[in-house]
Amino acid sequence: MIGIAGIIALGIGAQWLAWRFRLPSILLLLLLGFIAGPVTGFLNPDVLFGELFLPIVSLSVSIILFEGGLSLRLSELKEVGRVVLNLITIGVVITWLVTAVLGHHLLGLDFSSAMLLGAILVVTGPTVIGPLLMQIRPVGRIGSIVKWEGIVNDPIGAVLAVLVFKVTLASGFKEATGLAALGIIKAVFIGLGVGLAIAAILIVLLKRYWIPDFLHNSVSLTMVILAFTVSDSLQNESGLLAVTVMGIALANQNAVSVRHIVEFKESLRVLLISSLFIILAARLPGNIFDYINPNSLLFLVLLILFVRPLAVLSSTLASRLVLPEKAFLAWMAPRGIVAAALCSIFALRLEEAGNTQAHLLVPITFLVITGTVAVYGLSASPLARWLGLAKPNPQGCLFIGASQWACEIAAAIREEGYQVLMVDANWMNISTARKMGLPVFRANILSKSVLDKIELDGIGYLLAVTPNDEVNSLAALHFRDILGRSNVYQLSPMSGGKEGRKEDVISEHLRGRTLFGPEETYYSMTSLFDSGAVVKRTHLTDDFDYNAFRSMYGDKAVPLFLTGKGGEELVVYAEDNVPTPKPGQTLVSLVSGK
Repeated sequence: MIGIAGIIALGIGAQWLAWRFRLPSILLLLLLGFIAGPVTGFLNPDVLFGELFLPIVSLSVSIILFEGGLSLRLSELKEVGRVVLNLITIGVVITWLVTAVLGHHLLGLDFSSAMLLGAILVVTGPTVIGPLLMQIRPVGRIGSIVKWEGIVNDPIGAVLAVLVFKVTLASGFKEATGLAALGIIKAVFIGLGVGLAIAAILIVLLKRYWIPDFLHNSVSLTMVILAFTVSDSLQNESGLLAVTVMGIALANQNAVSVRHIVEFKESLRVLLISSLFIILAARLPGNIFDYINPNSLLFLVLLILFVRPLAVLSSTLASRLVLPEKAFLAWMAPRGIVAAALCSIFALRLEEAGNTQAHLLVPITFLVITGTVAVYGLSASPLARWLGLAKPNPQGCLFIGASQWACEIAAAIREEGYQVLMVDANWMNISTARKMGLPVFRANILSKSVLDKIELDGIGYLLAVTPNDEVNSLAALHFRDILGRSNVYQLSPMSGGKEGRKEDVISEHLRGRTLFGPEETYYSMTSLFDSGAVVKRTHLTDDFDYNAFRSMYGDKAVPLFLTGKGGEELVVYAEDNVPTPKPGQTLVSLVSGK
């Protein structure tokens, strides 16, 4: 009990510390796992789990990859499909073979062990890439390419690893070739077939309401485990392909909504990733630092500076990608939980088969995981900004609702150097925004496809300012996973105020932060503008500070935003955030004409 509780506590604690200090979470997970395992002896996963160790790791990885598949949209492949296909075929083969050659010559591995190591290290880790992309928020198509490659590469690497393992046990070249060919065919057909079949069954069950709402998440989790187990029983390691295909199929169908399932799996993924890294790091040998030598460090450096660029260059020769996009792709190949799990699984299998070098796979793989996560995690974001593929600390505002007064506020924000985007389904409002020269997008913000179509480049805040409280709340829920709960705002609800009933107020957990203040509803703002209120930008100085501003305008001014220099800092006034303006800042306020 203490061991299991310790794993969960250390894992979630590492995740929180990583968020707090803006560090790659895997680095802290590996560090705490290593301290809890070989350093202090607090955790011994082999004793704790016994024969359940491999099944627990395999099933957990399958759930993680299913969640990754749920984030993939086939519509993204229209523009980047060819590059993704090249990366998961040409790129994988080059990475596998060149890594194997380096492992043989630099690390002293025999040919079969080097080929297995190369197969394990072709995976690029969606568990690392996902958080990195959320942090970097690259513009254009590059994010889709990295996301697709990272998720699809994992089942490919798993299938490749099991085929190499079987080939190493084969007695002759002819037998080995036959095993490899048959294994690839079986893995692809079984993985695709099982994944699509289980997804179809789940869709039918949900569409016909044969599953009560409170069992949706539990049944979907059971289906994932069933898909993995059935597929893996028919062909080793094809289960990861099956659950990935299942996730993609569910994400791209229109028959039923799976948003609640996605949210559940995202929460479960964090728990599983955290726990798995603690467990796997705790199994590292105590003398792991003995494996860190000039040859192993050179192996790591060549993986980053030679193998990955070579694979990307070969895969993008005839593509439309520009040089900065190719450079970013060449600098984005962190290894994650799947590589850690595969090396642990196949190291045990090699030991059982009598391979004397099996003990080398785990420390080498963890060195690569740690090194690539540290290098890419700490440098990818600055590199993306330097290449012009991402904007630092995006401060732009996405306005949901383009009424006349919302457009005037947006225009004032834009004149301060901040990016704005107006979204509305009303043609009159869209026309108003266009006449004012504001970027607009006509759409129902609650439609399923709107997130795929809206360009959020440079957008950091959501401001829901429609006359409909429910639409504002739903928009806030729609975007809080993308922009973060703290960056999603909506106008104060018009029901349930001083004269309304508390029962009419939308629950706090179903809303965004209250924009501007509790008294500023849509109709109060409209009334102020109709009575002649104007949006005013006031640059505060030592001679004319906020106190002087208040003395001049008093209650006639409603503070809206504080801006810094050159669009670097934007502070949104809210019910729970009423900052004190300082000299050097610009106060954007609504000043009444009365």
